[in-house]
Amino acid sequence: MIMRLLHYSFLLTVLFFWSVNAGAQHFGVLHGIDTTIQLLDTSRQARWGAYKRTTQEPKREKKFWRAGSEWLIANIVPATFNRFITKDPYSYISFKNFINHQRFSAWDWDDNQFTTNHLDHPYHGQLYFNAFRSNGYNFYQSSVATLAGSYLWETGGETQAPSINDLVNTTYGGIILGEMTHRIARNILGRGSRHPHSHVSNEIGAFFVNPVNGLNRLLDGKWGKVDEYNAVDSSTIWTEVNIGVRRFDAQEGDILEKGKNGSYGRLRLWYSNGSENITRPFDQFYVNLEFGKGDSTFINAVNVHALLYGHKFFGTKRGDHYGVLSANYDFYNNDAFFYGAQSLGYNWNSEFRYKKRNRLNMSVGVGAILLAGVPDPYLLYGASRNYNYGSGAGYRYHAELSVLNRLLITGDYNGGIFFTISGNDSYYILHAGTLEANLRLFKNFSLNVSSGYFALEGHFDEEQYPDFNRSFPFGRLSIGYNVRF
Repeated sequence: MIMRLLHYSFLLTVLFFWSVNAGAQHFGVLHGIDTTIQLLDTSRQARWGAYKRTTQEPKREKKFWRAGSEWLIANIVPATFNRFITKDPYSYISFKNFINHQRFSAWDWDDNQFTTNHLDHPYHGQLYFNAFRSNGYNFYQSSVATLAGSYLWETGGETQAPSINDLVNTTYGGIILGEMTHRIARNILGRGSRHPHSHVSNEIGAFFVNPVNGLNRLLDGKWGKVDEYNAVDSSTIWTEVNIGVRRFDAQEGDILEKGKNGSYGRLRLWYSNGSENITRPFDQFYVNLEFGKGDSTFINAVNVHALLYGHKFFGTKRGDHYGVLSANYDFYNNDAFFYGAQSLGYNWNSEFRYKKRNRLNMSVGVGAILLAGVPDPYLLYGASRNYNYGSGAGYRYHAELSVLNRLLITGDYNGGIFFTISGNDSYYILHAGTLEANLRLFKNFSLNVSSGYFALEGHFDEEQYPDFNRSFPFGRLSIGYNVRF
């Protein structure tokens, strides 16, 4: 529960970060952000303005003892809360319990609720990550610390069997969310260093995005001051906020006659450290948050897609062509079904330009779905798990046409097939398609119209359970506002 409260506070503070900083610059050119994996868009980065990025990072002092203490506290606090506040039966741990869990045969799949495994655990993992990242350690060293922290919790934090799915969700999701929050907080603090009048507001915004880093700045006496590491940051963040209405139907698949209406909100965030920096993890990443009233949950989607390594194959006067390896975290929860997955993909991105104000971007990607959680109406695993775990393959396509920097037409298709590892014998096929048109009205405001669907097919042993097909068609109308930081 404590992890969920912290997670929701992070989602709210991303919105806070967007609005609080006085150093933001308005950006009146209409953009499109790839809801799949278009992590390299050189035309967009050129319009952002040419900053001189440097690959030479300032050296930071590595503070092992403080990093290790914060890393350990990330386990001690929830263990203490479970033991003395909620009095969870699994919280009565012992050293013998820890030793028994070192056996390979002790590992199993747990029965926690879907949101606990796919939201709370990744957020917990980013605390391990930032304990080291904010104390001078690099991305790879902090990733190892995340794995170690997750392993310690699984084997020593509870009496129940260590969980395979928790180890994956906490580690992989924690690394993705951890580096994302580290980069965003650094961007905020870097802008604060260039705008002295906004030191306090930027410091507060960075603290809420990355509390561990904010705590360490307080301990180091850096709060409200300029420091070398953040001052040299010249990354750019572009955001778009959409507010509007939508119509959807998860029962009959007929949104016109039998659909429901509800409010709709979306925050999209694009981070770039410069088009020339494509070989370092997270120098480009994309974040998507979707909210809706009238659906099964308030938070409908959370997506983080981040570059791990990129390579430019060739370029011409009319376009550029790249290959990108990406790490992906996806979470969906709507009236029809829920879906949570962590994956690794490789994408071919191509950009074609016609004159200065017209462009066509296309992206095709395939990859491995490392672990996915999908609903199973016939399963009750333990006390509360009604979903299967599986692995498989994912495939994506994205196309984006911009005309005169005013009209943007975007098409997306995401698909996947994965086979159950834990749960009833089955396999699943996922389809998700969206067609969206954005028309820039004036300055930073645009009119957005979109339509699409989510569909999940569950295929089971015919002698045991019938197959199912759940779909979620929708239409949306919203006003968008974009700004560059």
